[in-house]
Amino acid sequence: MTALRLDALTVHRGACPVVDHVSLGIEPGECVGLIGPNGAGKTTLLRAALGLIPATGSSSLATMSPRGRAAAAAWLPQAREIAWPVAVERLVTLGRLPHLRPGTRLRAEDRAAIDGALGRMGLTAFAGRRATDLSGGEQARVLIARALAQEAPLLLADEPVAGLDPAAQFATLETFAALAAEGRAVFVSLHDLTLAARHCSRVVVLDAGRMVADGPPSDVLTPDLLAQVFRLRARVHRTENAPLIETTGVLE
Repeated sequence: MTALRLDALTVHRGACPVVDHVSLGIEPGECVGLIGPNGAGKTTLLRAALGLIPATGSSSLATMSPRGRAAAAAWLPQAREIAWPVAVERLVTLGRLPHLRPGTRLRAEDRAAIDGALGRMGLTAFAGRRATDLSGGEQARVLIARALAQEAPLLLADEPVAGLDPAAQFATLETFAALAAEGRAVFVSLHDLTLAARHCSRVVVLDAGRMVADGPPSDVLTPDLLAQVFRLRARVHRTENAPLIETTGVLE
């Protein structure tokens, strides 16, 4: 069953289409990277796919009830805010709300999901600490863990590795790729093209609201596309694991 289906999804800001007739499907087992320059419409596309902002066309998620949508998809927005000084474990536990009825206690499967999410993000030792006392990068990992604890079949993440150190960036994308290997679907926006090439089974390229490419990283991330979309001079080296992008300059 397709995890996400978009059909001619379009979002206007005034008379200008910010997302322009995007159609795609994401299947279980795929980790799909959404890339494009600043202002390409990546965040707007993800929000419209979830039904969080008005759009025309259709999204398979947008017509669901809030509880149904929360069971179908976990959402990790770019903006990171932890408003209350609650313990890390308690914050991650909020990811289980779509699976619980009001007033019910945590079940064994909820406990396993919470512990698993903490472990995957390297936060087990932080479980009792107040989330607001952590560094910005650590807080980002806590919010990712909350999304993982939700155990939805689809994860949508908007720039989840921004502000993380290189090791945490790599580990987070490894986790997303592992989720896909386990049968879930991941749709993640990224600015780091090498991370996208290394960890995503497929990349979707957005430029000025339009989808201009969709396919395996080795097919999509070519010098011509990098010049057209990102205005970069680049060499693409074919390695055993993934394309390696060497930026050599910016086009005038």
